[in-house]
Amino acid sequence: MTRSERLAFLLKLEPADRKRELATLSEAEQAELETHWRLWARVQQLPPPGDWRTWLIMAGRGFGKTRAGAEWVRHVAEADPRARIALVGSALGEVRAVMIEGESGILQVSPPGRRPAFEPSLRRLSWPNGARAWLYSAGEPETLRGPQHSHAWCDEIAKWENAGNRAEMAWDNLLLGLRLGERPRVVATTTPRAVPLLRRLLAAPTEEVAVTRGGTKDNADNLPAHFIADVRGSLAGSLMARQELDGELLEDVPGALWTRGMLETGRVREAPPAVRVAIGVDPPASSGGDACGIVACALAGDGIAYVLADASVENASPERWARAVAAAANAWSADRVVVEANQGGDMVASVLRAAEVSLPLRLVHASRGKSARAEPVAALYETGRARHAGTFPLLEDQLCGLIAGGGYQGPGRSPDRADALVWALTELMLHRTSAPRVSMA
Repeated sequence: MTRSERLAFLLKLEPADRKRELATLSEAEQAELETHWRLWARVQQLPPPGDWRTWLIMAGRGFGKTRAGAEWVRHVAEADPRARIALVGSALGEVRAVMIEGESGILQVSPPGRRPAFEPSLRRLSWPNGARAWLYSAGEPETLRGPQHSHAWCDEIAKWENAGNRAEMAWDNLLLGLRLGERPRVVATTTPRAVPLLRRLLAAPTEEVAVTRGGTKDNADNLPAHFIADVRGSLAGSLMARQELDGELLEDVPGALWTRGMLETGRVREAPPAVRVAIGVDPPASSGGDACGIVACALAGDGIAYVLADASVENASPERWARAVAAAANAWSADRVVVEANQGGDMVASVLRAAEVSLPLRLVHASRGKSARAEPVAALYETGRARHAGTFPLLEDQLCGLIAGGGYQGPGRSPDRADALVWALTELMLHRTSAPRVSMA
């Protein structure tokens, strides 16, 4: 029986029968068959039927998306010496660390005798049969303008930079260059986030974009036994669990002041140098109640406010959350700590001073509801005057749960993190004092 005939025979067997049959093979035969992905892959990790142009794998962490993408690239390269493949990630470092050299990357899944040569200086992989692949960063869309490819693997497309529409520009430039071979195709692997590019792919006709969905639990047999239980326990009931573990695309709440698309469009990797930094604090009413919202924001020289960090703490005593405020103020060299004092201004001030928060404190009293206070801050985002320097899932879930005109439909009982952000940005952008001027008289 030839190797291909043996493989076809094994693929027809039930898993238990296949395992028994494999045990009868020699070590050399077993080593060879270990590289046949179709023997071991779950159905969800194999290309779907049909004449699709794009295969979108949108699933939770640990699902096996990277392995599926790497194995697809390996199959394409080994089957077609003329294959010219684009490997696109959010940054070149991630393409190399995850897609090529990672535990489930192309080099790791390739058999030693058929492993491609990696030339980092040329950003290129070369297979023994002549197939080639090149590395690209989605953060540099213009690098995809011009090169031609027959296939592409795009990893974590929901992480691609959305500022300046870069993610969609990179995607469009890639598609315009997919004109080699008879059936140019793209595999896109990602954890879901409601970004414009992902929404666009999900809205495409099914004959153009085939979608595979899944969650962390689908790959439970290949994950440490305690992993799923641990992450489920720490993220129980949160929107983050639905997105990061279950692979669910979180939709916007009707009437919400913030949308996920709004947040993604204004997201940047890092903030420019700060002119002023404010720490917003929303203290809990009791140590066993809501979290203490602690959010650091900065006003930069370009007149735009940037969210720097969500340092909020859960189930904290007054001493603990006060120390967390002090640590955030020190870490970000804050100029002002703005604290909601509706639960007792004197107590809040004394607790913070006991924690050695010596910066100027502004104790603010909420005379309006949380949504009413948040509306002018949400307007800053709409006009591009407030952005996030990084990703803050729990904070962003709360922002997207604040409803115009009143109400809250986000995680938890109270939007404590969102309220802290509102106080900090109000201080920086809506209560700004006039800059000092030098008189020439």
